Amino acid sequence: MLASPILPAGAAREDAAAPMQTVLVPYVRDPVDKSYRKMMAGVARFEREHALASAASLRFRLLPRLPTTDMRGVAVRIAGERISVPLALDGDNSFVLPRNEAALREDAAVIANRRGDSLTWRAAIHSPGVAPGTRRLGDLRLECRVGIEAGLVSNSSPLFGWLSDALSNADQVCASADGNYLFFAERPVFAVTVRHGARAEVLPFAMLYAGGRLTADDLRFCDCQVLLDRSYYAPIFDASWPDDAIVEFEYMDDAAGGAP
Repeated sequence: MLASPILPAGAAREDAAAPMQTVLVPYVRDPVDKSYRKMMAGVARFEREHALASAASLRFRLLPRLPTTDMRGVAVRIAGERISVPLALDGDNSFVLPRNEAALREDAAVIANRRGDSLTWRAAIHSPGVAPGTRRLGDLRLECRVGIEAGLVSNSSPLFGWLSDALSNADQVCASADGNYLFFAERPVFAVTVRHGARAEVLPFAMLYAGGRLTADDLRFCDCQVLLDRSYYAPIFDASWPDDAIVEFEYMDDAAGGAP
C-alpha cells in the first residue's frame, strides 16, 4: 500500500513540517493483468469437471509472448487494495492459485513483474503416466474450459473476433470446431498426430501454427506471436475422440536430426 503526502490547499511551503494528510492509493489493474475472481472461477470449473482428467491437478502457467521477454526471475502475486500475496513459481513458471477470501472481496488481480503484453497465460493440466512428448486429449479439453472460464487469453484484434463474445463462454469456444483455442507444445512442432487404439489421424496444416494464416501485422495481436511454431489446435470439440486419446508431437529438431 502506498501513502502519498498531500499539502492542504493554499498551505505555505514553510508549513510543510506540519502534520500532513495521507491518501491510500489502491492497486490499479493493468488491462492485461488477470482477475483473481475469474481465475478462481476457472478453478471452480476444474473442480466441477475434474472427471475429464481425474488424476491431474491444476496449475496456471506463464509463457513468453514477445521475443524480448526474459522469463528468468519472473514473480507473480495476488494484488488487491490491502493485500499482496506472492505465489511460488515452479521451474516452468507455473503456479497453484490458492483460495483467498480477502482477494475475492477486494476483486484483486493476479499480476507478474513483467509488462502485461509480454506474457501469455494458460491452464496447465497433466495427467500422470502420459509419455513425454505427448498430451492426453481429456487434459486439453479441461485446459480449454478452465482457460476460457478464467479469462486467460488476451488476443486483441478483430482477427480474433471469435473471442469478443465467447471469451467467457467456455462451452462455445471449447465445443466448437471454430473455437480456435490455441495450445502450445514444448518445442517447435513439425507434425501432430491424434491416436487412440488402431485409429490415428495426422492433424492438417490448418490446425498448426495458428492456422498458418497470420501476417506479420496480425501476429502482433496474437498471444502466440513468439510461440507460433509451437502452436496447434486440438480436436477437443470432436466427441468421436475419447478423453484418453493421445496427442503425439513430432518436433522440428527431431525431423532435422533424422534428415540424411
